[in-house]
Amino acid sequence: MPKVSVLNKEGSQVGDLDLMEGVFAAQIKPGLMHDAVVAQLRGKRAGTASTKTRNEVKGGGRKPWRQKGTGRARHGSIRSPLWVGGGVTFGPKPKEYSNRLPKKAKKQALRSAFSAKLAEERFLVLEELQLEKPRTREVIELLQNLKLEGEKVLLLIADRDENIYKSARNIPGVKTLVASALNIFDLLNHEYIVATMDAVSLVEEGLAP
Repeated sequence: MPKVSVLNKEGSQVGDLDLMEGVFAAQIKPGLMHDAVVAQLRGKRAGTASTKTRNEVKGGGRKPWRQKGTGRARHGSIRSPLWVGGGVTFGPKPKEYSNRLPKKAKKQALRSAFSAKLAEERFLVLEELQLEKPRTREVIELLQNLKLEGEKVLLLIADRDENIYKSARNIPGVKTLVASALNIFDLLNHEYIVATMDAVSLVEEGLAP
């Protein structure tokens, strides 16, 4: 069973935490994690880009000049794609880009991500994280104590806490996320994960095999 040190705000070890083997010691599958990230990013695309074909551009119903005898090339409409202001050939049209993965595959990708972070010693657990009021300096001091200043850090908490959100949102590279909003992109896009013990419990509950 994998273990991780439990730290306080000063960065000192106050105990050990046994982690669920099925979540934090799962088989690491880079291909599956890649598929999950691609699916998530594709799902964010609006797919609203649109251009007009020659049939949709206003005007151009009359032939610009007669077919023969002018010395110019023959044309049937000023809205031809050959003309400035004409339609667009093979331009984008609204479409759906989403590529959904099965729920089991998503969970397995998250297990792989957590297992990889733990194996690389980039997964840290805090005893608790509470702030009486929004204060960015306290989060900066926490990162300094954990020797993570200047790193891309994902703060994983159990429930939404406005004090934590407001204190961390101005720090470059730091993002706060509740366990219920866990996603593969944020896990892999940050170098380190700092989770509270309550958040770890929720993660294990949601990703238990």
